[in-house]
Amino acid sequence: MKPDPQHRRLLDNWHDELNSAAMYDALAAAERDPGRKDIFAQLAQAERRHAEVWRRRLEGAGLTPRPHRQDFRTRLMRRLIHWFGPAFVISSIAAAEYADRNKYAGQPDAAALSSEERGHAAVIQAVADGGPAIAGTEPWHRGLASGNDLRAAVLGVNDGLVSNFCLVMGVAGASASPSSVLLTGCAGLIAGALSMALGEWLSVTNARELASSQLGKEAAEIEQTPEAERHELALIYRAKGLPKDEAERIAGTLMADKDTALDAMAREELGIDPKELGGRPWRAAGLSLALFSLGALMPILPFALLDGMAALIGSAVLSALALFAVGAVTSLFNGRSALFSALRQTVIAGLAAAITYGVGHVLGASLSG
Repeated sequence: MKPDPQHRRLLDNWHDELNSAAMYDALAAAERDPGRKDIFAQLAQAERRHAEVWRRRLEGAGLTPRPHRQDFRTRLMRRLIHWFGPAFVISSIAAAEYADRNKYAGQPDAAALSSEERGHAAVIQAVADGGPAIAGTEPWHRGLASGNDLRAAVLGVNDGLVSNFCLVMGVAGASASPSSVLLTGCAGLIAGALSMALGEWLSVTNARELASSQLGKEAAEIEQTPEAERHELALIYRAKGLPKDEAERIAGTLMADKDTALDAMAREELGIDPKELGGRPWRAAGLSLALFSLGALMPILPFALLDGMAALIGSAVLSALALFAVGAVTSLFNGRSALFSALRQTVIAGLAAAITYGVGHVLGASLSG
């Protein structure tokens, strides 16, 4: 017999807390920095305490929950943490925690847990805001877009997949030969990947040049008007909630050394990590090229292996599977279920490809006629 809504709510809460605990355990296991490792471990312990609260309430209602099985999102997130490290997913986790910070607001029996959940969201957001420091220990993803490596990677693959899928379907709709479709798809892959790489290189290069210029001006101001800079830094700390005396003491200590002062002003006033200056242009370009190419490769692979209608069907099927997988991964940072995200991605991109196929068919028929 299915549980009534009240029992379903208790079960959902229990599962949610255990999923969160498993995710924080994975973060703690992968984190190299002792301070952040301890933060993640404490968050995991707190989530297990919350789960225990719901387990006792389930048993009080006469229900014995089955052994917990982690959901898709948790299993995928743990694998990504294991493969790429905490920095790769930390912004997505912070966004999800922020979205769920008031999940107990409408549950009167969870008032004590609600404030703790809001506190967890604030803590993990603070860790995510320290993203440059985290990413600095993991060189693999320094080149991706700052703040959310997972989102950047997924969007890079998605751009290549959708654009080349539509291109290939449009050319195939014009009744082109498989070799012509393959050639067009390869050209689309190369052109798109190079365009994406160049755009990323320009973006990061411009960001670095702007950051360097701002740092130079800040260094000159520290040299010429140190007292004004000390006062400005103190105001920043006061705006963050520190008492006046404490803010002025910290600002004075930092301003005693020019290098430390520049580092503090860069981070607090300019929002710049002096060690990264917005990323590394060639690394960013290379990763962008690789991610776009990975996605763009899916629609053209069948045309390299098959002929005729089999190649067309193979391209559509392989692209649909890739779209489904990409959509499922987007659920990690859009707050939707994996199935909903996967189906939405597949349907929308499939419609776009069908439209381009139809347009190609019409144009091909009119030109040949």
